[in-house]
Order: sequence, then structure tokens, then C-alpha cells
Amino acid sequence: MRNPLTDSSRNDDNVPSSIYGYRVYMVALSATWASAMYGYDSAFIGGTLELPSFKSSYRLDGSNSTALSSNVVSMFQAGAFFGAIFGFFFAEYFGRKPVILGSGVIFAVGSALQLVGHIAELYAGRVLTGLGVGPFGWIFEIMLQIALVFGFWVNYGVNKNIPSTTAAQWRIPVGVQLIPAGMLLLCMSWMIESPRWLASKNKIAKAQKSLAWVRSLPVDHPFVVNELAEIQAAINQELETSGERRTMLHVMRECVAPGVRNRILIGVLLMLLQNLTGINSINYYSPTIFRSIGFTGTSVGLLATGVYGLVKMGTTIIFMIWIVDRFGRRGPLLVGAMGAAVAMFYLAIYSQLSKSFDQVPPSDAGSRTAVAMIYIYAIFYGFSWNGIPWIFASEVLPTRVRTIGMMCAVCMQWLAQFIIVYSLPYMISSIKYGTFYFFGACTVVALIFAYLFVPETKGVPLEDMGVLFGADVSVYATRARRNYLEFKVARDGAVDEGRLEKRNDIHLENV
Repeated sequence: MRNPLTDSSRNDDNVPSSIYGYRVYMVALSATWASAMYGYDSAFIGGTLELPSFKSSYRLDGSNSTALSSNVVSMFQAGAFFGAIFGFFFAEYFGRKPVILGSGVIFAVGSALQLVGHIAELYAGRVLTGLGVGPFGWIFEIMLQIALVFGFWVNYGVNKNIPSTTAAQWRIPVGVQLIPAGMLLLCMSWMIESPRWLASKNKIAKAQKSLAWVRSLPVDHPFVVNELAEIQAAINQELETSGERRTMLHVMRECVAPGVRNRILIGVLLMLLQNLTGINSINYYSPTIFRSIGFTGTSVGLLATGVYGLVKMGTTIIFMIWIVDRFGRRGPLLVGAMGAAVAMFYLAIYSQLSKSFDQVPPSDAGSRTAVAMIYIYAIFYGFSWNGIPWIFASEVLPTRVRTIGMMCAVCMQWLAQFIIVYSLPYMISSIKYGTFYFFGACTVVALIFAYLFVPETKGVPLEDMGVLFGADVSVYATRARRNYLEFKVARDGAVDEGRLEKRNDIHLENV
């Protein structure tokens, strides 16, 4: 029976059909459980804080709920920030697989501590789960969104079906964290180490064996031998480019070199602005946000949150499949920021006029539009700022500094998340509707930044990124793009001229 995952459309005899077998998909799927750990945590914690049983177990009331909510949620981001740094260095020296397995163990221990029911263990558990997720950042966005939706609906389910008088109501959503962690450990325990990392450490035999396994081919198959040779050639080219020096200090010096530092800086600032648009305030505190526009009752808020998760997931899937490679990066960033800003400013104006932070507003067209605006915000954000900053940060960096450049971007992601999720409960209790004005204004800043400094990178190969971001290229996006297009036209013209001269030479020889 033919493997249904095998691509039989390839007619090239040099490319065996078995390389598209199930093992490639299993490796990818195994790693995506790390995204599920992050996605579920983003969703469940805000709803769990609103469950009556959780408030009863931790004796939450109006005087301490703001501080505890802020601390509980933000401990995760604090741990993730340091997890990203530790994960980078450990992965460089010990390999990718040990870091993934170790992160899964740390996350599982943190999840178990949160089940104890004491505030000290809750804080410690949140830090450990953050440490476990920190090295991964953004691996597989679709799995992340699926887990996020699952987290929203788990809270709704336990609130509807489990009595608020029992601690099981909040322990179930907390305990579900162990499922993606367990699946990560189960799946990754028998997976291969990265062939490229093995080759970079001169473990050629192990690299060839791993490559042969994932390609479902014999170790001495010509395709495996050629692919390994390409990996080694790329590594050798990196070493030659860096003058045979690959110490951490030398790599960091490369990161601050002209033509490279601007790429890293844009990626880092995109991560910062991504969070300042307010997305994680909704992800982590969605029941609180819905309550601020008049949704009363725990079940009603959790239901609206679940629908928000479905909208965001659907938009993200559409973005990944149809938008990003068809419409590029720059256009969706600009359109998404405009739509998200309109939604945020409407929420600000509505909550100011209706005084929804201080009283329950009437159920009228204005309140229904406010709910719709949260979903509209999710749509505009989902096809733009949700994934494009991650794509941009990874695709513009030179190979030799990509790992540390992405570490900088991921660290900013966690740091910005920490700032937002720690501050939001205090913002809601103090400046109230000003919270929406703040996020709306930041989204306008993000729009201006993207327009001025983020050039279109769709269709630009890695070796041409220096033409867009070179030391002698303008920092303004439109000029940088024009510079690339002029370079491309000149290069293509030179190639065509060379082909014409070659044909003329052949014609003269025949004459």
C-alpha cells in the first residue's frame, strides 16, 4: 500500500518519493506540542482566575484580586524571558533534542506545582512553566491557536458543569497543562537530533544516520550523501565568512555590524509593537475585557471568550494558507494595524460614553457593536501582526547570526508580554477606558513604524537581503525596496544580455 503522505507528483529521478514519507511529518508534529503548551497557557489562565472556585481557594476579593492576577499571569512571562536565553545557549552546546526534552520536564513540574493550591507553589509553578516554554517562542502557529481555543473552552466547560464549591473546577484547567507537556516528552523521546547541529559539531556519522532516518532512506543513499554535503558546505561557508571564528563573542560582534544590526532591531521592535497593540491583554484577560464592555456573569464572559478564540484561530489558519505568500508582509501589516486601531478606538469611545467600567451598560446596538469590535480586532490582528513579525525576524537574518538574532526577538516578545500582562489589571482599575485608548495609540505607532521602516520581503531570497538592508541602503522602507527592484532589474538584464551573447557566439560558430 502506498504511503498517503508520499508526494508522487515528483518525476525527478534524483529525488526519491520516500523523502516525503510520514517521518518528516512526525518530526514536525512532535515539536509542535511545545506550541500547544504556550497556546493553552495563553488561554486558560485568564479564565481560571475568574472561576468562583479559584477565587474561593485563594481568598480573592476586591482588595487583592488586581495584584494577585497581575503576579500570577506575569510570572509565566518572567520565566519565559530567561528560558529563551538559557535555551539558546544550551541548544548551541548540547543540541536541540535535550533542550526540548528538558523544557518539557520543567513545564510538567511547574504544572504539577500549580495544582497544590498554595500561593507560593502557584507562583513557582508559573515561573517554571514559563522557563519550559521560553526556548520555543513560535514553532507552529496553527497548533498554538488550536490549543488557545481549547484553553478558552475548557474554562467555559468546567464553569458550566462542575460546582463552584469544589476545587476540581479550577484544578482541571490547570491540570490539562500536563497533556501537551506529556505528549511533547512522549513524542520527542524517540526523535532524532538535528542533523545540521550534529554536522556543525563535526559528528558526521550521526548526522548522516539522522538524515537517513528522517528521509526513510539507507545511510549510503546518494540523496542522503548529497544533502549532507550541502549542509556541510553551508556550515563551511559560514565559517569562511566569519574568518573561521565561531566563538559567541565573534557572533555577537557580527550582530552589531552595519547591515545586520538594523535587521535585528526591526525584528525586535516588531515584537514590541506586536504586544503593544493589546493582543495579549485579550488573550490573557479576555473575561475581564468582556466584562469591561458590559458582559456580566462568569459563563457569559467565558462563552464570549471562546468565540473570540475560534475567530482568531480561523483567521490565523486563513493567513497561514492563503495570505502570507500571496499578499506579502508589508501590506497585511499596514491593513491589519488600521483595522485593529479602529476597533480599539471604538472600544475606548464606547466604554467612556457608556461608563461600562463603572456600571453595566444597556444591551443595545452600541454594546453589541463593542463585542463585534473585539472579534473584528481578532480578524485584523490574526492576518497581520499575529504571525508576520515572527516570519520577518527569521527570514531577513543572515544564517550565521540567525539563531542569536531570533533569541533577541524572542526575548523582546517575552519582555513585552510581561510588561503588558503585569500592567493590565492595574490599568483597568486606574485609567479604565484609557486602556483602550492606550492600545489604540500604540497600534497607530505600529502602523507608522511599519510604513516607514518595514520593506516588503516577499520573494526576496536570503542572499539578496543585503540589498534591502545593507549598510549603504536607506533605512526607509520605500527607498530600500526601490533599491532592491533596481538591483534586480539590472541583474536580470545582465543575465539576459549574457545569454544573448552566448547565443550569438554559438550562431557565429555554426556559420
